[in-house]
Amino acid sequence: MIPTRYQNLEEARARFGDRVDRLAPFLLRGDPLADAVIEEMEGAPAGRGFSLLDKALRAPDTRGLDLPPAMRAFLEWSSHVPAWVDWDAIRRGGELLLRSGALGGAVLGTYSLVLGYTSPGGNKPLVFSGQLVERAPRRLGETSRFVQATAQPGGLLRTGEGFAITLKVRLMHAKVRQMLSRSPKWNTAAWGLPVNQHDMAGTSLLFSLVFLEGIRAFGLEIDRDEAECFMHLWRYSGHLIGVDPELLPASEFDAWNLANLIRATEGRPDDDSRALTQALFESPIQQARTPEEKRLGVFRRNIGMGFSRGLLGDELADELGIERTPFVAAFHALRAVTRVAEQARKRSPAAHRKAIGSGARYWDMVVQEGLGGAPAHFAPPERLSRAA
Repeated sequence: MIPTRYQNLEEARARFGDRVDRLAPFLLRGDPLADAVIEEMEGAPAGRGFSLLDKALRAPDTRGLDLPPAMRAFLEWSSHVPAWVDWDAIRRGGELLLRSGALGGAVLGTYSLVLGYTSPGGNKPLVFSGQLVERAPRRLGETSRFVQATAQPGGLLRTGEGFAITLKVRLMHAKVRQMLSRSPKWNTAAWGLPVNQHDMAGTSLLFSLVFLEGIRAFGLEIDRDEAECFMHLWRYSGHLIGVDPELLPASEFDAWNLANLIRATEGRPDDDSRALTQALFESPIQQARTPEEKRLGVFRRNIGMGFSRGLLGDELADELGIERTPFVAAFHALRAVTRVAEQARKRSPAAHRKAIGSGARYWDMVVQEGLGGAPAHFAPPERLSRAA
């Protein structure tokens, strides 16, 4: 049975043929390797399974560790590097993300994440887990840390921080999937399996294709080879986080084909889409402790909404309840400034390296500010907010 969130099927079939029907089953598929680890952890004392995983991730390999079967299988699978992985391309893809700097941060917060909320089926795990309405600032800091660690040189190597964080996020997804699947409030007929393969692939596109589209819109110049390196970085990240190989784009062309198919079969934003979007933009004000911090929070909210309108377009921004502010002009002004700066960067290898270095410092600052100096544990949640 195809979940009812999968819409406009006749129109989509006329455009995409039988790919519409080949994608549909992924709305009901999970991640067996990660799901088995969560089931295994359930029988262990509280916190022991996750602490054992932490220990295993810090080790160069798991051969000398006494691990339960499902966790060993999960780590052995994750430690195998597919033949298609090109480490130099991954390094170059990471450099693009780092050099995007503040523009990349703006794209992540006002475009990638917001587009993730638009799906009235895909947004339900976020709503039920309360991760972005109740804990928006902390959750955004963790997302920034995930992106930063993925882009770091060597971040996705077996001993890299990006590798460890990605596997922890994968198990976080599996825990949410388990809890929601057991909840009487979860509507599989409408939404499919919680955190299903379709939505995992869509989320990977938010960090890869949508991010790439956003920084281009801000005026960054990216040649074809650099773009493909960026897509390659997120292809491997998607592999590690458990996306089915059938849904892992091997190129920007593949990614656009998948993204257009997902958009064609997706419903319009719903009330949850608007609630999540509001929580995102209101978080700087909610964090404020002093009148000055509140004034800064209002400025951040307004300029964020302006950037979001510039990237999303007025129609979708209106559907999401994003206010019209004069700061949309800042999007166009910043794009013009960026284009001038890009001409200087392209002419000078030293300027290119400087852009990467300054961008890396920006991401350090964003993570530090977003997490408030506290470490990001990425531990699986222990409860749901709206599900019994």
